[in-house]
Amino acid sequence: MSKKNKKQSEKKAAVNYYDLKTDAVDRLVNAKNAPKVSDEEISKYTRRHKLRIPSWLKIVFIKFWFSGAICYFFLWGLGTYITGLDLMAALAIGLGVSCDLMVNHMLHHYEPEKGAYDKWMMIPFRKFWTIFLNVIYSTVILFCVIQFYNVVNTLLVGSAETAETVAIGVEPILFGLLYMGFDMLFITIKNGLIKVFKDADAKVSGGK
Repeated sequence: MSKKNKKQSEKKAAVNYYDLKTDAVDRLVNAKNAPKVSDEEISKYTRRHKLRIPSWLKIVFIKFWFSGAICYFFLWGLGTYITGLDLMAALAIGLGVSCDLMVNHMLHHYEPEKGAYDKWMMIPFRKFWTIFLNVIYSTVILFCVIQFYNVVNTLLVGSAETAETVAIGVEPILFGLLYMGFDMLFITIKNGLIKVFKDADAKVSGGK
């Protein structure tokens, strides 16, 4: 067989092959007695298996990570240059600014619909003056965290005036957990008060 005839035979076989496949697809598409398949069964072959992390876990991790990072960069980084109230003021400002510009912004970015994560923020809206409110709020939380350290260390080793060392020092991981914990405590209280006022207003409106 010549090379020309061989190539023509191969080309014809390829054409017949795809014609056969096309006919098979047409028969499947136009089949009238095809068995019905449930959506659940179809989803087994179409959906991708992903590790789904709960929203609350992602939110608390973001709050923990940023507060721990601010502790690392401000408390540990600036601790060699400034001390005392100046250091605490710088730390409070860093925590408040990061909350206003980064933490809340990230929560709004990842929320499934507008306002879905408002209940996870003390100040859910963003204005030019909310940064000052967040700094004040961060100062309150920071005060609570410091008092927690003082109380625990006093119980373990005595008062700061007589103790030679501290049982629990300030480091980013524990600081981040404590800061996130007090933050969520205050937010829970805020949400509870809002619910109480809304329920009371609904009863008053319903009674009219």
